[in-house]
Amino acid sequence: MHATHGIIVEALRQNEWMKTPFDIPEMFRRIEAAIAPFPKAALFDLYERGYNTLFEQLVACVISIRTLDETTIPVSLRLFGAARTPQQVSSLSLQQLEALLYGSTFPGQKAATIMGIAQKAVADWDGELPADAEQLISLKGVGPKCAHLALGIASGQMAIGVDIHVHRVTNRWGYVQAPTPEKTMKALEERLPQSEWVAINRLLMPFGKHICTGKLPKCSSCPVLEYCMQVGVEKHR
Repeated sequence: MHATHGIIVEALRQNEWMKTPFDIPEMFRRIEAAIAPFPKAALFDLYERGYNTLFEQLVACVISIRTLDETTIPVSLRLFGAARTPQQVSSLSLQQLEALLYGSTFPGQKAATIMGIAQKAVADWDGELPADAEQLISLKGVGPKCAHLALGIASGQMAIGVDIHVHRVTNRWGYVQAPTPEKTMKALEERLPQSEWVAINRLLMPFGKHICTGKLPKCSSCPVLEYCMQVGVEKHR
C-alpha cells in the first residue's frame, strides 16, 4: 500500500511540474467565457430576477439542496409568488408551504426548515435575517454552504459557498486537496484570493455541470487544462 501511495504522489508531482502555475484571475476569466452559453447557477439567476434579499437567497438555497437548478428556479418562483418575506411565509400553514415546494426533494423537510427560518426571523430579528454566518448556520437545516452563498450573493460579504461542483473541480485541479466540501471550503479560505470568494461558486457550478463534469470531463475543450493536474481523471472527452 505504501509503495502504491508513493507512486501516485510522485505521478502527481510530475504532472504538476508539467502544468502552468495557477493563475486564478486568468482561469476565472477563461471560465467566464466558456460558461456564457449555459444557464446561470440558480441563486445567481434568482438574484438577477430581483429575488435578492438575504431571506430569499437563503430560502432558495435550502430549496436547491439535492435538487437540480432546472427545478430549483421554478419552485422558488412559485414560493416567492405566494410569500417573499419571513412574515408572509410565517402566515402560511406547513401544508401550504409544503405544497408550494412540490417538485423539490424532501418538500416536507424543507417546509419545516423554511418555516423555522421565517419564524425565527420574525420572533428574534424583527423580520430581517442577520448578515452573520454563525447565526445563520445556527438555524436548523442551514449549513455553511447555504449560509455563505446567501451572504455572498445578497449581502456582498466575502464568503465561499462550496457545493459539489466547487469541491470536485478545485480538487481535480490540484489547487486544494480535501476530502469533503466543508474541508475544501476551509482550504480555499486559506489559499483563494478574497476577491474571488463569491465568484467561485457562480463560475464553477455551471463549469462543473457542463464542462468539468463528474464523469468523462471535457478535458479536450477545457479552457484551463494547462493548469489542471487532472487528479483522479481516468477517462475524459
